[in-house]
Amino acid sequence: MARVTSSLGDDEFRSRANGIKLLILDIDGVMTDGSIVIDDHGKELKTFSVRDGFGIRCWLRAGGDVAIITGRVCQAVAHRCRDLGVERIIQGARDKIPAFRELLAEKGLEPASVCYLGDDLPDLPLIRACGIGATVADGHPVVREDADVVLESPGGKGAVRELIEAILACQGHWEEVIAHYRREIPVP
Repeated sequence: MARVTSSLGDDEFRSRANGIKLLILDIDGVMTDGSIVIDDHGKELKTFSVRDGFGIRCWLRAGGDVAIITGRVCQAVAHRCRDLGVERIIQGARDKIPAFRELLAEKGLEPASVCYLGDDLPDLPLIRACGIGATVADGHPVVREDADVVLESPGGKGAVRELIEAILACQGHWEEVIAHYRREIPVP
């Protein structure tokens, strides 16, 4: 089972994780390492972790929902999210609070049923408002101080997967994922 370090304590983390229905992710510094690459034509490029992508697919397959709220606008984000099956992407949200409220209203959820993963100061209001507020290992020191969970993995290097595994384990779904991949191959 994946374990995370939580200021909540194990029992409180498990309790909150059981109620999580929506995972909201930042992009830069969370799904990427925070680097911005611009090609000779001015097109912005991003590098995403395949492990994080697999984690998102596992979360969706287990019945969870995922949304993105990011301050920048980049076509690579839309392409990657579409590839993963993430339907709700809010880009260009310099102030993330209105986007957060919009998502809650749209999905009929309370903040307690949301886990937010961010890395920097613009993410603090959502980290503090959600049932579980999480940050990456290399998140800003103030964000690490305020987050309920500080992951061992840095942004863009499996942090999303680490968080998803921990929540799915608390919800009793991670063993189902493992069992699916341990299944026997039928011999003809």
